[in-house]
Amino acid sequence: MQAGFLCIEAGLTRSKNNINVAAKNLVDFFTGTLVFFFVGYGVMYGPSFGGYVGTPGNFLVEDDLFQHAFFFFQLMFATTAVTIISGAIAERVRFKSYIIIAIVVSAIIYPVFGHWVWAGLETGETLGWLGRMGFKDFAGGTVVHSIGGWVALALLLIIGPRIGRFDKNEDGSIQTINGSNLPFASLGVLLLLFGWFGFNGGSLLTLDAHVMEVIINTILGGCGGFIAIVLISSLREEYVSVYSIFNGILVGLVAITPGADVVSHPAAVVIGVVGGVLMLGCTNLLNYYQIDDAIGAIPVHLAGGVWGTLAVALFGDSELLATGLNFQSQLMVQSLGVVVAAFWGFVPSYLVFSLINRLFPMRVTPEQEEIGLNVAEHDASTELISFLSLLDYQVNSGDLSLRSPVEPFTEVGQIASRYNGVMDRLEDK
Repeated sequence: MQAGFLCIEAGLTRSKNNINVAAKNLVDFFTGTLVFFFVGYGVMYGPSFGGYVGTPGNFLVEDDLFQHAFFFFQLMFATTAVTIISGAIAERVRFKSYIIIAIVVSAIIYPVFGHWVWAGLETGETLGWLGRMGFKDFAGGTVVHSIGGWVALALLLIIGPRIGRFDKNEDGSIQTINGSNLPFASLGVLLLLFGWFGFNGGSLLTLDAHVMEVIINTILGGCGGFIAIVLISSLREEYVSVYSIFNGILVGLVAITPGADVVSHPAAVVIGVVGGVLMLGCTNLLNYYQIDDAIGAIPVHLAGGVWGTLAVALFGDSELLATGLNFQSQLMVQSLGVVVAAFWGFVPSYLVFSLINRLFPMRVTPEQEEIGLNVAEHDASTELISFLSLLDYQVNSGDLSLRSPVEPFTEVGQIASRYNGVMDRLEDK
């Protein structure tokens, strides 16, 4: 899944920032792993204090194969929650600031809420206070996706939109910042789909016939999101947006995640379809309020997670849920979980990161944002950046004698070669 997120986030951002985006995905995994191992796992699954918080520390027992496998599995959930944030706030946050964000989320925000829902999961015992009330989130629609989405929303309100994102075009529409490599992003979607089989199927914590039912529901949820986008786009526009297709599939996968083990196959498709509709609505809402989510992470993970969590009560088989609650009570508990996640994911994040931002500004300077974070944050230039830098220098200095370096086997190199030829002819005249 981490490879999938890397591909889709790098593909949907501009080439001047895609190295930085890829590097932040490495931060998600490797920083998240260290922090979750030494702190977060204990907070989430350590001995519980009244179902509210676990004890920080390493509780892995040597030679306990199941416990080690369980930790490794849960680690993937923790790093996914952080990765959701990196995509939303891409192209404007300092690399070092992002490391701080990853630490805070991996150590506190994600595992504390996870404890409320999943504490005792490895022993089959329900210890978290929300879990004891009957709140059901099979594979993390709220614990992982919504929490990541709420933190991302708090950060977006703090750091603001990318430069020029909401400038108006001549026709009155807002600017669209296109991604650098849509085929690469398509690969990311397929990698995420494959990862979701383990994400959802593995959440049973056992290998039996029910695993394939969960995996089929997972696929059908993604298909539902895809169908919704294609139908709506076909009715409203003359074209079908590739960006919307990507996010339609992903929101369907997110929406089915909380209830993939308790809903029927037709219900899985319906859940995905509704997720696709809500994703489009949430995207429009963010644009209306000029909240700049670089890849649509909030419409996918937050909107999809909220809907999927409520859908557990609406479509879940009561026998499979096994909470002993009637429909109304189950819906109330699911709604309570959604509200608690909204408060815990948003409010502490907004307060903590606002304070950090006042002391150590998290956003890069306008000049750094203009040249791109690849160069500004990592001194990692590309041939396109080099070519554009040459043009900028010529415009500002008036020195037209310089020529661009040429990489003959790339598109930018061919453009640079033709440009040099044009300049040579102008000098001849």
